[in-house]
Amino acid sequence: MSLPPTFPVTGPAVRRGRRLGPRAAFYLQASIVVAFLAASSAPTPLYTVYQGEWGFSPITTTMVFGIYALAVLAALLTVGSLSDHIGRRPVLLVALALQGVAMVVLTTAGGVPELMIARVVQGLSTGAAVGAVGAGMLDLDKAKGTLANAIAPMTGTATGALASGLLVQFLPEPTHLVYLALLAVFVLQGAGVALMRETSAPKPGALASLRPRFGVPKAARGPLLVAAPVLVAVWALAGLYGSVIPAVVRGVVGSDSLLLGGLALFTLAGGGAVSVLLLRNAAPGRVMLLGTVALIVGVGVTLVAVDHNSAAAFFTGTVIAGVGFGGGFQGAIRTIVPLAAPHERSGLLSTIYVLSYLAMGLPAVIGGYLVVHGGGLLPTTREYGIAVMALGAVALLGLAVPRRATPQQSIVVSGGGPALRKAPVQEREYARR
Repeated sequence: MSLPPTFPVTGPAVRRGRRLGPRAAFYLQASIVVAFLAASSAPTPLYTVYQGEWGFSPITTTMVFGIYALAVLAALLTVGSLSDHIGRRPVLLVALALQGVAMVVLTTAGGVPELMIARVVQGLSTGAAVGAVGAGMLDLDKAKGTLANAIAPMTGTATGALASGLLVQFLPEPTHLVYLALLAVFVLQGAGVALMRETSAPKPGALASLRPRFGVPKAARGPLLVAAPVLVAVWALAGLYGSVIPAVVRGVVGSDSLLLGGLALFTLAGGGAVSVLLLRNAAPGRVMLLGTVALIVGVGVTLVAVDHNSAAAFFTGTVIAGVGFGGGFQGAIRTIVPLAAPHERSGLLSTIYVLSYLAMGLPAVIGGYLVVHGGGLLPTTREYGIAVMALGAVALLGLAVPRRATPQQSIVVSGGGPALRKAPVQEREYARR
């Protein structure tokens, strides 16, 4: 499906040659999601380095991880819908500038306070951007935008974790080089955004939109309730791999290599990204179901591998869990997002990310506390994994309940693009099950 040739332009008129075309603008925005999520996962392999240099406990590691998620939530709840009122470009430019500031602080950090400050700034910029860039891609192409909203976060997480691990393991200045590289990327993306055309006409209510609220249109409320347990389960798993698993995998493999922490997160997120591509034409309801089953099986295999110190089984289970991560998140995105009108997309995406980041950050902080004050690293990993499997079981129960569409038009997203069709009550089962 080709991108639309024209879309609304706001602001002073400019010569066409100074603006990016729609295809370039789409891929630029997708790259912003990838870069932001790469930056969020880049510190994961470095936590061991920071811990050795600054002498903090595992609970501090999870606090650093969790404070990022809380900052994302704060931004999502306040400025998550702002781009629906003032346009996508202003929000993205400010978010990219903040990411640049965060990279500078991380490069010069000399202790935990600076690390915390950088993660807060990072979280605020990410929370401000995800709704705007996600809605911006949907403005340009609903079918490709829906797919990109599902695959780009996982691609970014995988890329950041592996690239950071490689830089830390094999190149000098491990706590500087990765952040300087990301800083250069953000500068280039800022220049690109400055050349983009605006795709969302301004509308009144910008100040009112800053009041914390959940932007869920009526048509999406029921489907969101069904998908919520799936989102919680898959992002709680991401929290496990972003906080506790880097230390666990070194014990399983029997190596102190700093690359292993990034490799575990890369395997999970990479498996998720591949599953999104492979399942992009399958019905969203079936994708969520498959993802949930894969999540439960994958986490189970991983826990058995940890108990038996089997590296092969660990990474096999992680790949399966990654399929669950990608399938669950993709199925939820493709089920919910197309139900929103253009002016509702940013707010709905922000709500989805609020739920996702809360599910990722809060369990990770609890896990860090239990590592220090509970049973230790391996028992905490086991309990955390069992909790994720239990969430997956709850999600399966929700998906097993038949649901019917409302008497309005529903949007079906396929590989060829969105198509509108009538969906009377009692006629079509929701999510094309």
